Amino acid sequence: MGNVFGRKSRPSRVTEQDRAILQLKQQRDKLKHYQKRVTLQLEKERSLAKQLLKDGKKEKALVLLKKKRYQDQLLDKTENQISNLERMVQDIEFVQIEMKVIEGLKVGNDCLKSMHEAMSLEDVERIMDETQDAIEYQRQIDELLSGSLTQEDEDAVLSELEAITQGEDVELPEVPTEPLPEVPTEPLPEVPEPAETEPGNERRPARNKENREMLAA
Repeated sequence: MGNVFGRKSRPSRVTEQDRAILQLKQQRDKLKHYQKRVTLQLEKERSLAKQLLKDGKKEKALVLLKKKRYQDQLLDKTENQISNLERMVQDIEFVQIEMKVIEGLKVGNDCLKSMHEAMSLEDVERIMDETQDAIEYQRQIDELLSGSLTQEDEDAVLSELEAITQGEDVELPEVPTEPLPEVPTEPLPEVPEPAETEPGNERRPARNKENREMLAA
């Protein structure tokens, strides 16, 4: 129980402007409720005045219409008061927005001021100079790598890269730049193609020899 009663209350987030806006809106709502009630009453009195005229009670109808006229004027004043309340609510809400904008600008200005204090103009100039020097140095390296190396240098770089990749420091032989001499060559002898023989011609000489021996006998 001691902790409950001893607990500190949190600060309320409701400002005086919020309370003022709430009160203005409550007054506006009351006036609108009054306006609605009077409007219904006037419609009833107008109907009653018509009925009195039909009944021949002109004097009573006239008094009732005068009362209605006075209430109409009250409704006009009520409408003006409602408009004034709504305008005041809008003005206060707009001022609240402006105050928030001003607070945001103040925070932004304080942040910029602290950042400017953390980095002086001399530091910015020094960083820019160092950056420009680094860019110029990198440009010179790019020019050396791209345009100033000969083909022989390119081959040496590739050979060194391959040796480093293989883990060995190998010196590769230089590639000759002059063309090799041409060696004279003699034409090969032609090989005669074998004559084609028709099938069955291989047995004809032996058969002719047997015929001659039989005739001699």
